Amino acid sequence: MTVEVVLFDLDGTLADSLPLIEHTYRLVFEEMGIPWGEDAVMGWIGRTIRDIAEYFAGRRAQEFIERYQMHYHREHDKYTALFPETLPMLAGLKQRGLRLGIVTSKGRTGAMRTVNFTGLAPYMDTVVTAHDVEKHKPLPDPVLEALRRLAAPPERAVYVGDSQFDIQAGRTAGTRTLGVTWGMAGRAGWREFRPDGVLERWDDLDKYL
Repeated sequence: MTVEVVLFDLDGTLADSLPLIEHTYRLVFEEMGIPWGEDAVMGWIGRTIRDIAEYFAGRRAQEFIERYQMHYHREHDKYTALFPETLPMLAGLKQRGLRLGIVTSKGRTGAMRTVNFTGLAPYMDTVVTAHDVEKHKPLPDPVLEALRRLAAPPERAVYVGDSQFDIQAGRTAGTRTLGVTWGMAGRAGWREFRPDGVLERWDDLDKYL
């Protein structure tokens, strides 16, 4: 069936922001005296900051969130960029008449800062953030909200992400799912989570559309 809509995760998929996220979490963990287990918190990327804070900080979750947001916004521009060829890829999809969207677990302020700073905004027909739904990835609600806004059936949509949470959300929503090798899961991770396809570079997207 013809694809009408391509949805993307943001961090680790379009935006090379994982260094910023790890740097910010390390600062928060150090300040709050939380032991840093190698890759422990990074395995949660794709979930909301509230989920992460409650898991790692418990009753100090709100303090965790406030510290994270302070450091994140202070360091954002220094550590954030797009992955190579992202804007040309998006421009090509728009020229073909596809509608595009972002589905992210970030809050709206942080998500829109990245979207505007990196130049993604002109290409996006919708941006769904953690503030737009009550239930979050890996549940399908954010993907379904994007499809609702775009009046598109899931069978005509593809969701592209870099983590297991993206694949679970897209699959449950009824879209096709694609994993990228340059984000959290890397190449090896997709053997376990089995998206419908894996992208080694943006040029690979064409064969799934």
